[in-house]
Amino acid sequence: MADAKPSVLIVGGMGYLGRFLALHIHKNNLASEVRLVDKVLPQLAWLAPEFTEACSQDKFMQADASKPDGLARIFNRPDGKEWDYVFNCGGETRYSQEDEVYKLRSLNLSVELGKEAAKRKVKAFVELSTGMVYKSDSAPSKEGDKLKPWSKIAIYKLQAEEELAKIDGLNLAIVRLPHVYGPYASQWVATALCMARVYQHLEDEMKWLWTKDLRTNTVHVVDASRALWDVAAWFDAGKKGWSDSDMGKVPTFNVVDKSATTQGTMAEIIGEIFKIETGFQGQLVSTFARLNLDSVVDDVNDEVLGPWADLLSDAGITRPGPLTPFMEKELLKDTDLSMDGSRLDKLLAFTYENPKITKELVEEVIESYKKMNWWP
Repeated sequence: MADAKPSVLIVGGMGYLGRFLALHIHKNNLASEVRLVDKVLPQLAWLAPEFTEACSQDKFMQADASKPDGLARIFNRPDGKEWDYVFNCGGETRYSQEDEVYKLRSLNLSVELGKEAAKRKVKAFVELSTGMVYKSDSAPSKEGDKLKPWSKIAIYKLQAEEELAKIDGLNLAIVRLPHVYGPYASQWVATALCMARVYQHLEDEMKWLWTKDLRTNTVHVVDASRALWDVAAWFDAGKKGWSDSDMGKVPTFNVVDKSATTQGTMAEIIGEIFKIETGFQGQLVSTFARLNLDSVVDDVNDEVLGPWADLLSDAGITRPGPLTPFMEKELLKDTDLSMDGSRLDKLLAFTYENPKITKELVEEVIESYKKMNWWP
């Protein structure tokens, strides 16, 4: 009966969401076969011990899916059958890269995978996208609301969404995510936590730009990976409740927790955990920053990178994994990441295991860093 379960291809399988999706599938025995494709070898991906079986070598294939010659190898299976579900968790996730990098590694990757999946009649092709494609608005954006991407990643993710929608015969679903946090997280939550550790060390106040009300919506990685699977299974089972005329041709879902997380939420949690003063810069500094963002970001990075290096050195940490307090300019913009996830709740009856970001869940993130010997 094993064949009754879908076979699954995860592109970007060593990435943060890819590995947690693989873990969700493995723990719940959801698939007949899983293949994880990535440019990065598992040995170099900072995998924690609990991923050993879910991301084992026999499931892994090293390939660059953004290059056409690799596509056949990625999709071909020994038994000649096609994959049932394909998840595109790949693409460039670093900020502030050149346009060409996003074109090749994100846009081109998505389109090539989509064409191949359509050709092979894959039952569900799930494309990961970002809530940064919406026009910045403190009111939560629904899937059909105005689009105006405000990061380079989002610009090319939106182009990928649009190009994929044009591919005939592609069984496409799109999942848009806010800031994803959880154990071993890098980027947004990691940057804030590393900065907090530096300000704790300096016995200084940690101040955010803009206001406490700036929306920085979140979702826990476990919920994000559960939602990815559930969307594919829902699509495969006939897209119950979907209406092309009301909702559009391509099923698109925001996956976002119930916290309506803001900078104020994070400041409060960080203040409690690190026992430091937190606050906001006020109108004058924020106005200056809006006009001189480059120099403000450089100043912040100059202030924190030295002490962070000292903390690592004092703790004897030579490989801090993906952690850094380096602040990306694109993440410091005065733009709201504010999303409405009610469509997923209604159509799929999806419930969140971690509906709100809490002090305990953020402490769990820090504990995971300690376990990996990343945290000074």
